Amino acid sequence: MNHILVSKLNILGVALMLFFSNSVFATLVSNIEEFNQTVETAKPGDTITLANGEWANVELVFKGEGTERKPITLKAQTPGEVIITGQSNLSLSGKYLVVDGLVFTRGYTPTGEVIAFKTSPTELASYSRLTNVVIDDFSHPERELSDLWLAIYGKHNRIDHNSFINKRNRGVTVAVRMNSKESRENHHVIEYNYFGPRQVLGANGGETLRIGTSHFSREYANTLVQYNYFDRTSGEHEIISNKSSGNTFLGNVFYEAQGTLTMRHGHYTRVENNYFIGNRKPNTGGIRIINEHQTVKNNYLYGLTGRRFRGALVIMNGVPNSPPNRYDPVIESVMNNNIVIDSDYIQLGAGADEERSAPPKSSEMQNNIILGKYNDTPITVFDDVSGINFKGNVLTQTSENPIGKGFTKAPYKVTKNEYGLMTPEQSLIDDIEFGEIKLPVTKDEVGAPYYDKKESRVAFGSGKDIMVSPGIDTLANALENSMPGDTLVLENGGEYLLTRFANINHPVTVMAKQGAKPVIRSEKPSFIVIRNGGALNLNNLWFDGAASPDYKGNSIIRTSRSSMNINYSLLVDNVKVTDLNINGYFYFFKAYPGTFADEIVIANSDMSNITGAILSLNKETEDLGVYSVENLTIEGNTFTDVKEEVVTVYRGGFDESTFGPMVTVKGNRLKNVGKGKTHRTGASMYFHGVQNLHIDDTTITDSAPISLYLTNGEPITVIENVSHINTPKIKANNTEYNVDNVSYQKSQ
Repeated sequence: MNHILVSKLNILGVALMLFFSNSVFATLVSNIEEFNQTVETAKPGDTITLANGEWANVELVFKGEGTERKPITLKAQTPGEVIITGQSNLSLSGKYLVVDGLVFTRGYTPTGEVIAFKTSPTELASYSRLTNVVIDDFSHPERELSDLWLAIYGKHNRIDHNSFINKRNRGVTVAVRMNSKESRENHHVIEYNYFGPRQVLGANGGETLRIGTSHFSREYANTLVQYNYFDRTSGEHEIISNKSSGNTFLGNVFYEAQGTLTMRHGHYTRVENNYFIGNRKPNTGGIRIINEHQTVKNNYLYGLTGRRFRGALVIMNGVPNSPPNRYDPVIESVMNNNIVIDSDYIQLGAGADEERSAPPKSSEMQNNIILGKYNDTPITVFDDVSGINFKGNVLTQTSENPIGKGFTKAPYKVTKNEYGLMTPEQSLIDDIEFGEIKLPVTKDEVGAPYYDKKESRVAFGSGKDIMVSPGIDTLANALENSMPGDTLVLENGGEYLLTRFANINHPVTVMAKQGAKPVIRSEKPSFIVIRNGGALNLNNLWFDGAASPDYKGNSIIRTSRSSMNINYSLLVDNVKVTDLNINGYFYFFKAYPGTFADEIVIANSDMSNITGAILSLNKETEDLGVYSVENLTIEGNTFTDVKEEVVTVYRGGFDESTFGPMVTVKGNRLKNVGKGKTHRTGASMYFHGVQNLHIDDTTITDSAPISLYLTNGEPITVIENVSHINTPKIKANNTEYNVDNVSYQKSQ
């Protein structure tokens, strides 16, 4: 072989070695074993592709060391078609890693995190990216068990264009973790994500985004949260819980979200150019300032109805020499150049009490436009506000001004602009140099682009009408075969017997047309059981207890005894209930622990001869601020010969993270209620810890008294136009409630 040929072969060999040593590989894997093998050999620039299909019960551990120019990528073969289900999760550690296009649904994590930017306490992910990923209803079936959907550790990570939808159990949706120095001063960027609906949790622990914790609240995170869309994220009143220093919230949209962006701990926070669109929905809130050197500027707030800690703009009182887990006083903070339209409450010195006795100081509230037509007293002052410099603010002409200086008045002139947003006169906008009023980001511009943002809830009456003949278990069979949104129409005057539980597994209506009520009896201890995912609407029916077994604790309707992580609704209208008296404890409705109702309505109904309570909503007894129903309405009913209460509602403890319960009792007639010999509360209606209670236009005859136990949270309790006949006076643990036109009389 000549020297020239040998030389050429040597050059070719070196070239091939260089080629293979620098090659970038894309590997398609179809199971967890192939995935694990591929991860072990992954090099900078490699792509690991998960094959389309369902990946059930997998714990994906993604470790690697990429480079800035050549990250290691884990992606779906087709975005949105790799579905991770069952007890599954993903953890990653190393540098310059990318995760792209996966969907987590129909399952829950077997650990405490669905996606974690760590594989061990010391192996963290930095300079990495999570993008186009969906986590949808990947919730533990027990609502009270806590987990995180995304836990961000390390530094310089980017979270973008992901969708986080329908978290139903306790625990933060997305958390920036700072429990090691390697995760502080992290400079993460969280942007263009869709935070989809989160139901009311009815307990603490329902935040959508939390940065830090109280333990590290005086450490700097320097996280940037920008251009995200928070759509009805209503888990608790801290939608965002800022618990570290140096963070920025820029250009985010909060749509009909019950709660606030809360600077709970930490200093030097910037909150600028965010839009809060409440549309007058209950408990919608804005921005809450606590701590030092906070900046709240150029935010737009419309149609917010929340009060106290959930106001449109809130400046809190603090605790002198506060420990890290309480409330640092507001010092050298600014709330300037914000536009507040048709929002009910601006709260200054909020939370003032014996502990929170330090008012704001060295702070500013300047050049804000506050125009509204729903509340003429929008500003509430709870303590000394001389430490706030008020200047250049504009208030509606008809609004009261409890501060005096620093405010001018202007007529309420508000119009809808070309972007559909309500705006004040342009001259006022120009005076504060606010700029164009336009959403900084739209719903279509955020989240995983392949994943639909459609409404997941099914409305009553949205399905088919199904005729149900009288007979034995015809109703139970019809319910079993029904679809979400269906309406079961019973025959007027027909008789229906249940020999097994009638299970409610989805939203359904059971009704009869106008005319004679069909009668429903049952041989089971409970007629109807609302299961997880169920919701029930009843109209023009008659429930009778004549066929019921002698079983202590019978009920017409109850929830599942197991935890339900999907909130339910119960609507009862024009219903007759008779003879629930086979034993001493027969209830109309009973809610078990670990279940939660968005709404319960009992209206225009007649219920008599009942040995238990009408509504038993008192089983959450751990005194942690947990309760059973958010909105309760009892209106236009007659209750006769009921041995226990018409209603008992319990919310114990002193937690301030929740809104409810909110209860309305109006236009009812009670006779011989609450006087059973074994009745524990001795009340006709018992309310413990209810945050908003209004009793109106009600007559109570020959009955036990109304009983109130008022707790923290500045509850609103109003009792008016109530006549007591042969009934004792209202019992309460204190006098912090309002009465008007409440009478007591005796009759022969």
